[in-house]
Amino acid sequence: MEILKVEKLGIKFGGLAALKDINFFVEEREIVGLIGPNGSGKTTFFNLISGIYQPTSGNIFFHGENISGLSPNEITKRGIARTFQNTRLFWGLSALDNVLLGMHRWESYSWFISMFGRNYAEKKLKENIEESIILFNYFSKELVDKMYQKAKDLSQADKKRVEICRALASRPKLLLLDEPSAGMNPEETTELMDDIKKIKIKKPDLSIILIEHDMRVIKGITQRVIVFNHGVKIFEGTFEKASNNKEVIEAYLGGEI
Repeated sequence: MEILKVEKLGIKFGGLAALKDINFFVEEREIVGLIGPNGSGKTTFFNLISGIYQPTSGNIFFHGENISGLSPNEITKRGIARTFQNTRLFWGLSALDNVLLGMHRWESYSWFISMFGRNYAEKKLKENIEESIILFNYFSKELVDKMYQKAKDLSQADKKRVEICRALASRPKLLLLDEPSAGMNPEETTELMDDIKKIKIKKPDLSIILIEHDMRVIKGITQRVIVFNHGVKIFEGTFEKASNNKEVIEAYLGGEI
């Protein structure tokens, strides 16, 4: 069953088409890789799905509902979460506080509880901390041990992990990962692939779209690959077929893998 469906999606900036007539779908529980050269429209596509940009044309359907034009907050409430190519954490807050902030989507307090429900609020905070620890443990016990460190003091790899944990804290049905291995060395990239596999084991119903330049990651964890070039979708299929597609090689890979 399709969780996300995009029909003839497009956006223009000053008359220039950044994306044109994009048709795209994601099945429930599927991991889809989105690749293409720099400037091909991948992050712009994420910005449209997450409500940061508004489409010039086309429609975005999530669980059958047309979410085109909704605000990022409304889209998050419906179950779409994302990370960013350049990590966006609250640097002065701890790793734990960053993840707790990701839980705002499903937390709701009445004014009465806010004013007089101290015991209830403390109970909910304790539960949220416990859930945050579970998310950190998806990655490693070492990340749990660092949860009180300020985000700015973490390694690049751990910053990426905390950002993924914050996205997962909103309990999404669809997770958009924008170059999660950026800034990582080969060993950390291999660990990232294992981490994403562990997340899928813990959350088997989760669907993921992954933008990535490291072809090892795409080959290792995706079931299907979409290729953009100059704002147009030029390929859809398996990684193996993409790696042998002439148009893909010319546009992105520059030669044989």
